[in-house]
Amino acid sequence: MNESHIRQLFERFQAGSISIDDAVSSLRNLPFEDMGFATVDHHRALRRGFPEVIFCSGKTPLQVAAIAERMLAAGSDVLGTRASSETYAEVARRIPDAVYHAEARVIVVQKEKKAVGRGLVLVVSAGTSDIPVAEEAAVTAEVMGNEVGRIFDVGVAGIHRLFAHRETILQAAVVIVVAGMEGALASVVGGLVARPVIAVPTSVGYGASFGGLAALLGMLTSCASGVTVVNIDNGFGAGYAASLINRRDTP
Repeated sequence: MNESHIRQLFERFQAGSISIDDAVSSLRNLPFEDMGFATVDHHRALRRGFPEVIFCSGKTPLQVAAIAERMLAAGSDVLGTRASSETYAEVARRIPDAVYHAEARVIVVQKEKKAVGRGLVLVVSAGTSDIPVAEEAAVTAEVMGNEVGRIFDVGVAGIHRLFAHRETILQAAVVIVVAGMEGALASVVGGLVARPVIAVPTSVGYGASFGGLAALLGMLTSCASGVTVVNIDNGFGAGYAASLINRRDTP
């Protein structure tokens, strides 16, 4: 339940179209609902401006679907990350409006899209192999109300590919850079723009990349000022952080 739902509830009570008992019943699950296997934070949208997000990995399809149903019943949109096709099938069986972004492995149930971003959130990937993580970041930012652009496969091994998009990159309000291997692309982009750069190291690479650790350390030690780094493969975290930076108003 977000601030808009609370206001509508109060307005309905004030107008006499809902009883005090019904109003209290609607608020009963604030701030959370104990489902036994999960404690759903219905209060998060009021605190953070966006509802709780379901991390689907490690949960059964039935658990994810049940949580999604309770969130919708409380008036929240649903964003589920790291979701398998099997999990989506169970969610869609109960919630026909659910949409699955297969490349990003993200489930979305959104009643109304609201534009809350000030400018463009641009997601840039070094390689095609980085696209699943990049798409997770992009879809997250879109669901959170941002205009999102995508530039894929422009890594430093062919740096002219990146410079071909320089005008778009310079127009972005926030740039998310997704890269595996040695993660050098974040430093290059950070040296081009006067905007926040959020670097996402991926686990893409050969043995000495240590499952993304090389890219993570390279991004953390970047000489380009203004580059901040999220965890390995954490496209969701980058998309969320970019949305907070780009948001017009506080919730």
